[in-house]
Amino acid sequence: MTTQTTWRVAVLPGDGIGPEVIGQATRALDALAASDPALALDYDVFEWPSHAWHQAHGESAPADYLERLAGYDAILLGALGDPGPTSDANRYLLSDSDSLAPLLEIRKGFDQWVCERPVRRLAGAPQYLADPRADDIDMLVIRENSEGEYVNQGGRLARGTPNEVVTQTAVFTHRATDRIIRHAFEQARARAVARQAEGRVRDFNGREAQVCLVTKRNAQKFWGDMYTEMFAAIAADYPDIATHHELVDAACMKFVSHPWAFDVVVASNLHGDILTDLAAVLNGGMGVSPSANLNPSDRSRPPMFEPTHGSAPDIAGQNKAGPAAMLLTTAMMLDWMGETDAAAAEAATRLKKAVADDLAANADRQRATDVIGDAVLEGLKRP
Repeated sequence: MTTQTTWRVAVLPGDGIGPEVIGQATRALDALAASDPALALDYDVFEWPSHAWHQAHGESAPADYLERLAGYDAILLGALGDPGPTSDANRYLLSDSDSLAPLLEIRKGFDQWVCERPVRRLAGAPQYLADPRADDIDMLVIRENSEGEYVNQGGRLARGTPNEVVTQTAVFTHRATDRIIRHAFEQARARAVARQAEGRVRDFNGREAQVCLVTKRNAQKFWGDMYTEMFAAIAADYPDIATHHELVDAACMKFVSHPWAFDVVVASNLHGDILTDLAAVLNGGMGVSPSANLNPSDRSRPPMFEPTHGSAPDIAGQNKAGPAAMLLTTAMMLDWMGETDAAAAEAATRLKKAVADDLAANADRQRATDVIGDAVLEGLKRP
């Protein structure tokens, strides 16, 4: 992170609807900076990584793109994946593993070892659960983001033949397990303090916060047992935090049947990937769900903020994409900046309120991307 007062942001629009929604995010950043001289933001927009760049240059991004991104305080990403339109059967299209590879490269390159996805329903967002208690969902899903099932170690022997053998190795280390579980407990504590400041109190068997560990230890013994043992040992350092364990299949079921019972959930890379998408639906869908990839132990490494949705090739280029998730992701970035910058913290609050007010006022209306962007900009003008 720079030592100057100006935050430098690398903006990566990406594929599909990415450029459309990120265009609304940069409009919001411009408006926020223009209205508050204390908020100093400077961003550069890059054409990579993307299908278009790959088609023109034979690679998704320049060979030195990680070194270039390292000079920024934060990365704001639109979407990667199928660029669309799906009506064009001959469009330039990479495999998912190739088109999404920069996501993993950025996360690993900057040791963004935690992915955080908050779940707290906004009025006006779609509600898929009929139980009125769903209005009280207030959850943070924390995904281990650096190892586990996504280390990409393995191979294929006798590929494409009846004798083919495939290995895909998962790797779990003490160091990564310790830091992700401790981070979950620290976040649970911080969330309890924030709720107290808002006049909200939750009760988890006499405690105001809870961490739920998710594993599949009944079938995947070795890493499951290590996670369980380390979770119990670390929990002893946080006697004020309630603890709980769920197998991943049971957790998926309970996310649907009574998600309001969860507070902070911590899971491995693969399990967290699945659970965070399910949590996004509880939030109102991918279109209103933000996420952040962070290195909490080293703020000099740029974090990456991205909406949970993909490139939506079926509507790409049609000005139909809802930008709420992208705007709320931008607010998450400002919240991160706000840990050391009061002006950024205030900007995050203003942007979240403008998006929430717009959702509440237009719950059932279908509007164009730029029309929603216009409405949010108007909301930023209101006190």
